[in-house]
Amino acid sequence: MLLNYVISGFCVGLLVGMTGVGGGSLMTPLLTLLFGVPPSVAVGTDLAFASITKTAGAVTHRMRDTVRWDIVKLLCIGALPAAVLSTIALKYFGTVGKEIGQLIRYSIAVSVLLTVVALLFKGKMVNWLNAHPERQLQGRALATATVACGVLLGTLVTISSIGAGAIGATLLVMLYPRMSAAEVAGTDIAYAVPLTAIAAFGHWWLGSINWALLAMLLLGSVPGITLGSWFARAIPERVLRGLLAMTLTAVAAKLIY
Repeated sequence: MLLNYVISGFCVGLLVGMTGVGGGSLMTPLLTLLFGVPPSVAVGTDLAFASITKTAGAVTHRMRDTVRWDIVKLLCIGALPAAVLSTIALKYFGTVGKEIGQLIRYSIAVSVLLTVVALLFKGKMVNWLNAHPERQLQGRALATATVACGVLLGTLVTISSIGAGAIGATLLVMLYPRMSAAEVAGTDIAYAVPLTAIAAFGHWWLGSINWALLAMLLLGSVPGITLGSWFARAIPERVLRGLLAMTLTAVAAKLIY
């Protein structure tokens, strides 16, 4: 059983490093469905797991120069206060009910599938935007939209541990379609580091982290995400985009079923 945790951590870390996606979207369902971990503990443990593994990935992406720090700053302006407020809400109002949780899962699944479409048709999107530059958000409007997306991400991640990768990648592709797949992965990982750290601290406060399980997952995930982050720049853009699309499709299917 312990070896299974280590292997699971490595595989998820590898995917997160290469695509920026897969942490909460894959690890939380994996812990609850395959290993029988209670949902609240799975969310808290996954957030602690994500904060540490994404730190390793962010360092590697920074060395590879695949992080847009201006976008990271805007996302954090919205996401970090939202994470704090969501943690306080969970403390005083309890966890999200089953019906609302299911609605959140379906909403995320739809958004993820939209990302897949955007990735597969990225070339056509960029060509269309070049022909119609007035349709692309610019300046203050783009910055405001990015901060608002951060608020949404901070709330979703704290409540469900899902969204930092899947929804983050979706929003980056939609708002910044000219970014490369490696930059999407690097930026997505970098802003998620402080977000998941704050959310994980909140869940530690709530008492929903399994530290022994976390240690086993980290044994595999830290080398996995470091290796994946180095691969992200070396793998051709078309291949990486296809891998990201396949990963997101699997995430959406997992969320729905």
